[in-house]
Amino acid sequence: MYQFAAWKYWLVIAVLVLGTVFALPNVFGLDPALQLSRVDRQVMEASAEQKVLDVLKAQGVVPRADYLKDGRLVIRLANEADQAKARSVIQSATPGEFTIALSKVSSMPDWMRRIGLRPMSLGLDLRGGVHFVYEVDTAGAVTQALQSLERDVRTTLRNERMAYTNVAMEGSTLRVNLRDSADLYKAIKAITPSDGSLLTEVQPVAEGASFVARYSETALKARQTAAVEKNILTLRNRVDQLGISEPTVTRQGADRIVVELPGVDDPNEAIRVLGATATVEFRLVDQANDAYEAQRTKRIPLSSKLYTVRESGSPVLLKRDVIATGDQLVDATSTQVEGRPAVSVKLDARAGQEMLKTTQRNVGKPMATVFIQKKRLAEGESCKGTRVNNDCTEEDAISVATIQGVFSSQFQITGLQATEAKDLALLLRSGSLAAPLAMVEQRTIGPSLGQDNIDKGVKAMIVGLILTFIFMAVYYRAFGWVANAVLLSNLVLTVGLLSLLQASLSLPGIAAVVFHLGIAVDANILIYERIREELRNGSSPMAAINSGFEKAFATIADSNVTTLIAGVVLYAFGTGTIKSFAIVMTLGIITSLFTSVVGSRALVHFVWGRQRKLESLSI
Repeated sequence: MYQFAAWKYWLVIAVLVLGTVFALPNVFGLDPALQLSRVDRQVMEASAEQKVLDVLKAQGVVPRADYLKDGRLVIRLANEADQAKARSVIQSATPGEFTIALSKVSSMPDWMRRIGLRPMSLGLDLRGGVHFVYEVDTAGAVTQALQSLERDVRTTLRNERMAYTNVAMEGSTLRVNLRDSADLYKAIKAITPSDGSLLTEVQPVAEGASFVARYSETALKARQTAAVEKNILTLRNRVDQLGISEPTVTRQGADRIVVELPGVDDPNEAIRVLGATATVEFRLVDQANDAYEAQRTKRIPLSSKLYTVRESGSPVLLKRDVIATGDQLVDATSTQVEGRPAVSVKLDARAGQEMLKTTQRNVGKPMATVFIQKKRLAEGESCKGTRVNNDCTEEDAISVATIQGVFSSQFQITGLQATEAKDLALLLRSGSLAAPLAMVEQRTIGPSLGQDNIDKGVKAMIVGLILTFIFMAVYYRAFGWVANAVLLSNLVLTVGLLSLLQASLSLPGIAAVVFHLGIAVDANILIYERIREELRNGSSPMAAINSGFEKAFATIADSNVTTLIAGVVLYAFGTGTIKSFAIVMTLGIITSLFTSVVGSRALVHFVWGRQRKLESLSI
């Protein structure tokens, strides 16, 4: 009698049950839906949900289901006509209150959603989504590099105790005016890096000494390339913060970046967050000069800059020396301080040390937080700050507070609106853009095209399965039906894993499913041929079964491991749909090993292993 451990039966049963449960949401289709979020970006509450439902009920629109998810209201509808009508009704009844996005959501029962079950995440070619092309302002990257250089030069001169009258940008150069001509070459040596990336030129002045610094052509090209690469990394981080699965962020040409977001629920939110350039600076207030007088006469001290306090609208003079910037933050989270929106930040070691020194020397003096936002203006949009062509830079002092005690790397930024606090925390966490972005192309891929791809892919898979089933049943008889059952369970487990991991399935991913099913049936063929060989050599049926599984395992393992290595390499170095193919293939190989070796053996034992006198096998 062929023995098979009972715990292996229970293992197979448990895995199949779990796989079926996780795969079950994919049986249900997608319904047209509306996703509502508040314009002020606050969390949608039950009272707002009821208000919207009452509006729809009054107009005879009956949703199939509605629920709150991630601070938004999701309303499932019966068809696209109801979807369009519901959107129009809500917009008319609540003007300017909600942002409404059209989408499709799973029609699975509510109990599945409550326990966290989800269907597979579909890629751009299957689900639809948006395709953006951004152009990196490489000239802006040079400007940002010069601004950083300006801050570094001020810090260096101050640390070396060399007095200066002005350090300011002039086009693509940085001019430095010193009080004492004796400090000229000492200052040049102090700020010039050893790699030769910075070029300096002495210029005559009536008093003191002056020189200009500019980056070399090689350094400029390197910084422009680095800006594109840094922006790609930042965009990837921002997409991750938005929670979009399996996005594609790739470089196109010298200065363009392609972003593909499958199944986005709110394209407007993605556009706003991806292209935003927002950061903060911390500066001390200039108490030696009158801000109102500087605003009236337009005569601003060289060591200070004039800002406007957002809340009061009053002018304030802030020192040019920056204590810390948003680039030096290592973490940022939106929070509440005394019931008001705020951002809790953590500085890196260098900035934390500078903040500690500053607060130690200036307890009782005011310090301001400057909010800086750069954006590309739309047609007809006005700019409240500095405008260069269609690029706008807005700078506001969002808070001016007295330093009550000494602190270093951890503190809160207040004075923000609720929307700004959430967005600023996201932008600071994901990193600042190395250069401004301009969207040059936006394309929407409709779900109808995706549905056509799904239908064709599923049709190909069904035809392949039917042909495989027929071949296995005819050639291997009863054992062929065992292989067919194992093949179906393999498919269910693969779908369940894709749903559990929320790995994106694209059209090449469907091809990978068909491919790995071929690998799975190949493993059963190897086992069955071993069994037939043992039978021809005179072994008893049970001995042939036992020997066939054991001898075929090494060959199956070797072939699957080599294919698995190829899948891992494709995932590591591929992008977009290549990754989708790789991850489906990798998961399929793992499920194939389990179903073909453990599952198949369990089923064979269940059918033939319990028979005490087995004379022949239907193979």
